[in-house]
Amino acid sequence: MEVIHTVEWMKQVARQVRAEGRLTGLVPTMGALHAGHISLIEAARRDASPVIVSIFVNPKQFAPSEDYTKYPRDLEADRQKLEEAGVDFLFAPSVEEMYPTGFRTSVNVEGLADRLEGKIRPGHFRGVATVVLKLLEIAAPQFAYFGRKDAQQARIILQMAADLALESEIVVCPIVREPDGLALSSRNRYLSPEERQGSTVLYRALSRARRAIEEGEREAMKIGALVRKELADEPLAAPDYVEIVDADSFEPIMRLTRSCLVLLAARFGSTRLIDNMQVEIAVSPGGGAGAVTCSL
Repeated sequence: MEVIHTVEWMKQVARQVRAEGRLTGLVPTMGALHAGHISLIEAARRDASPVIVSIFVNPKQFAPSEDYTKYPRDLEADRQKLEEAGVDFLFAPSVEEMYPTGFRTSVNVEGLADRLEGKIRPGHFRGVATVVLKLLEIAAPQFAYFGRKDAQQARIILQMAADLALESEIVVCPIVREPDGLALSSRNRYLSPEERQGSTVLYRALSRARRAIEEGEREAMKIGALVRKELADEPLAAPDYVEIVDADSFEPIMRLTRSCLVLLAARFGSTRLIDNMQVEIAVSPGGGAGAVTCSL
């Protein structure tokens, strides 16, 4: 695996790969790699060669209340994991390389970036969209891979790619979970043993929603109430929000009649975690709602 630290060298490699007629897969990360990231790499390896992984802790996506300096960093440990996963190139630029003196441009996806996570973390999605667009321009991949755990982020990146007619295809991959259901996240390492045990309530709450939906419940208010009750039973959980939204617009819905997402966020001590469930509702031959699939 070749490690690349400069934008110009990464662009030169991308040009060479393109000239050879090969398909490139890019997995953008902020490091602190776990099995969720490895699943994205495995998806990329099925579709493309070479596979590029970027590691860049992006200061522009940290809200003013968040501590950018405390984000976990261990480039050598991450490099070893990428070697074992069969990655071809690691792109690990510095902040100065990505945002040189005089950098002024940002990308904002209006209407999707200012609610839920965007409301709680002002400027977060502007930072995400900006760095992802730059990474796509630098690495020029045919495919770029993102996890569905960050559902709002994935939706925003899909919208940006469509609006700007980007050549890269955005691939959104399933959530990877621990055996007890907790969605994998680099932030999980911040949890104390007690908070780690308590955090499983997120999966239980979503599972409670799934059971209700599979039993025929379609009223979003009632489903949300079940999720909130489950969260309230865990004393270490401090919920930020529970929302059921349209999967495309991210607008709240009153009744489940189309594809939607059950979204939640909660704090466990100083650690904030998010999770979601995707609900797909097929259209019956008569035009009404048909079979329902809930994906955790």
